[in-house]
Amino acid sequence: MKSMTGFGTGEAQLGPGKVVLDARSVNHRYLDVRVRLPTEIADQGLFLEQRARERLSRGRFELGVRYEGPALTPRLDVDRARAAYIELKRLRDELAPGTEVPITAIVAMPDLYVAPSAFGVEATQAALVAALDAAISRLEQMRSCEGEALRKELTSRLVICRKLHATVREHLPAAARAGEARLRARITRLCADVGASIEPGRLEAEIAVLADRADVTEELVRLESHFAQLASLLEADEPTGRRLDFLLQEMAREANTVGAKCQDATLGHLVVELKSEIERMREQVQNVE
Repeated sequence: MKSMTGFGTGEAQLGPGKVVLDARSVNHRYLDVRVRLPTEIADQGLFLEQRARERLSRGRFELGVRYEGPALTPRLDVDRARAAYIELKRLRDELAPGTEVPITAIVAMPDLYVAPSAFGVEATQAALVAALDAAISRLEQMRSCEGEALRKELTSRLVICRKLHATVREHLPAAARAGEARLRARITRLCADVGASIEPGRLEAEIAVLADRADVTEELVRLESHFAQLASLLEADEPTGRRLDFLLQEMAREANTVGAKCQDATLGHLVVELKSEIERMREQVQNVE
């Protein structure tokens, strides 16, 4: 089990300096990779994203790259500057013939200077891959450590859920007897108030119907099965976040049904505690890969 939260840094030599890559990850339903590159190697964004997707799985990842080393002087794109100056003179001839167009008119124009490409594509990509591998390795170590802490937390809460489940099952017979006694007393009181009577056979049939409607055996059996599946997923080495989330949704649904059927105060308190533990696990599972 791994957490989806982590951080790792890697670096590699490139030219007279080095590239430093910081990888951050947070929880996300799918795989989302975002890349930020310095101007010196800005054209390698798609390459870095594709390499990262080969190594990563579920989560949102931010890859921030910076270049540390001697400043590299941007290069003037002569062809673009020449074309811009010619267009300015054409505009001058149309609007104000005979006026001077100073060369400084193109200095403030954007995109006339380009980042130097002195590193070479192969060297740049090799440095990015090396920095990425180192950053992801450290990030995965952190995610594994946090994942182990999540596993322990979820396991401890599963133990609590099982204890609450067992307590509910133990209390069911007494709750059923108490509910039947309350029902009999209520019917007897109502009959006495109106001076009526009810046949014993009819009374027993009505009590049996109501008892069947209040029976939660099926829900408790399904909960027990869900507990076993959850325990198995907690020990798996593959990504299980989505399956855990779905399973806990089903557990919450079964617990809600048990709570709706139970008319006993003690059972009600136990079910509330059970639902609270399940909800706490659901919150933790949102950060599981």
